Amino acid sequence: MTSKRIRNMEEFAEVSGLSRPTLSKYFHDPESVRQSSRTRIENALEEYDYRPNIFAINQNRKLTKTIGIVVPYLADPFFAEIVRMIERQCIDAGYWPIVFSSHGEKDLENNAMDTLQSLRPAGALIAPLGRNSELLNVQRFTDEVPTVIFDSNVDVGKAFVGSDNFQSIPLIVDYLCRTGEPPCFFEMPPVNPNANKRRDAYVQAMERLGHNPLVVQAPGGGWDFERIGLEEGTRLIEAKSLPSDTVLCSNDRLAIGFLAAAYQKGLRVGHGPGCALRVAGHDDHPWSQFTSPPLTTVAQDYKSIAGRSVEILFDLIDGTEPAKGRPEILFEGQLVLRSSA
Repeated sequence: MTSKRIRNMEEFAEVSGLSRPTLSKYFHDPESVRQSSRTRIENALEEYDYRPNIFAINQNRKLTKTIGIVVPYLADPFFAEIVRMIERQCIDAGYWPIVFSSHGEKDLENNAMDTLQSLRPAGALIAPLGRNSELLNVQRFTDEVPTVIFDSNVDVGKAFVGSDNFQSIPLIVDYLCRTGEPPCFFEMPPVNPNANKRRDAYVQAMERLGHNPLVVQAPGGGWDFERIGLEEGTRLIEAKSLPSDTVLCSNDRLAIGFLAAAYQKGLRVGHGPGCALRVAGHDDHPWSQFTSPPLTTVAQDYKSIAGRSVEILFDLIDGTEPAKGRPEILFEGQLVLRSSA
């Protein structure tokens, strides 16, 4: 390896004896250049220990290999798992995923899309904040960049992929009603459209089964679900104001906080003698199997949501539009029975 330091593509073109367009073509697709040129480039890369700035190469193309991913809150394990799967598929297909978290804030979501658009991405996968989004700005972005919306269904983008809350919530409501006291529904002020749909699905399911819906809403807001579940769960237990000894939480993170409240107040959660409460959730949060007791829930189909979202986006990038309007692809949830209910 030579001691000469190569700082940019122009210098590398000079020492390798090949043109800049040939080098760009190689770094985009090594198989697209002749074997003799490929050998010269690879020998020069080894000799000069040069690593090209792939970002700069992308920026010099009309169509980059960048895929933008925007989620409301990357610290949420649901989004972390979905993003992990999306990233892997993009990388395997030769794209460069860039992830932005809006941290539950409208301005940060807008900044993420503005920054992403400046990178001239090939496409984007966005889980919008929903009610807190500046929808005109999201619409403008999706009009200019091939975009698939996932998880939170707002009417923008070329397609939506998510979970069927009106299938998954009745699934667990029916189970809880068959196996014990009908559940109350523990929620917090909604942060995205899924929360409202889950409440509505609960009400419909209870009424269909001939039971009175019992909705309990915690005060506060934001994405600190576990804290809200703990604090409001503690208050409800201390006040003896829970309307049912079966509590269906709007999501697993809220349920995890509620389980902590029950533990701190000395209430045993689960089935059988000595159990004061049953607690269930929704999502199959990656940690829900490790709570105490392990949490009964409904699993979202992470793999299918991620896979179908990426598949549709790649079709859009390749110029294939959905056959009919803006499709909404919903995947069913699966009941996961554990010890908490």
